[in-house]
Amino acid sequence: MTSAVSASPGSGSEPPGSDPSGSAPLASAPAPSVGTESVVTGDARTGDAPLLDALQHQVAVFARRAEQTRLGGVGQVRNSMDRAAYLLLNRLDLEGPMGVKALAAGMGIDSSTVTRQVAPLVDTGLVKRTSHPEDGRAVVLELSVRGLNRLEEVRSSRRELMSQVTDGWTEEERESFCTLLTRFNSALSARQSGPAPAEPAANRASADEPAGTEPSPAS
Repeated sequence: MTSAVSASPGSGSEPPGSDPSGSAPLASAPAPSVGTESVVTGDARTGDAPLLDALQHQVAVFARRAEQTRLGGVGQVRNSMDRAAYLLLNRLDLEGPMGVKALAAGMGIDSSTVTRQVAPLVDTGLVKRTSHPEDGRAVVLELSVRGLNRLEEVRSSRRELMSQVTDGWTEEERESFCTLLTRFNSALSARQSGPAPAEPAANRASADEPAGTEPSPAS
C-alpha cells in the first residue's frame, strides 16, 4: 500500500529532492524518452532513477533522525538504553540463553564486539553468565529478571513513541510499513554478510578498454 511509505504533510519528512541540512537540492535524473530503450546503470534503469534518488534521500534522512532522537521512547525512560544494549537484551529475550558466538552470528557482528557490549550489561546485573544446560563447561549469556523488567520498560516507552509517530495511520498502513522495513533490513543484512555484488557488464567492458582510449559508443 503506497500510503504506508509516503510522507504525509506535517510529518517532518522532507520532500524528495530537498535537503534539510541546507545543501543544494538533489538533482533528479530525466525520464527516458518514449520509444527509446532504457539505459542500464548498474541494476537501476534510467526511468527508476528519480524514485531511487527519493528513496536513498529518505533513508539518509531517516538514519540522521534516528541518530538524533535515538528513537529512545518517551517519558522518563526516553534514551535510557543505547541501541546496542537494547538489541542484545531483546535477542536474549526472544531466543533464550546462548553463547557469545551464537549471539554474534545472530546479530551479524563479531564475537569481540558482543563481548565488549555485553560486559556492562553483566556488570549492572541485566545479563548473567550461566553454565550451558547440556555442557557444563560452556558458558551462556542469559537475561536476568532485572534485565527482563528493564527491557519491558524500554519496550513500552518505545512502543508509545511508535504509536505517536504513526498516529493517524491505519493498521494496514502500519503492517505494510513494518513488512517493507523488515524486508529492507533483511536485504541490507544479506548484502553485508554475503559476497560482493557482481560488477555490471558495462563497467567491466569499460575497464577492459586500454588506458587513454574512449569507450566505443553504444549501438
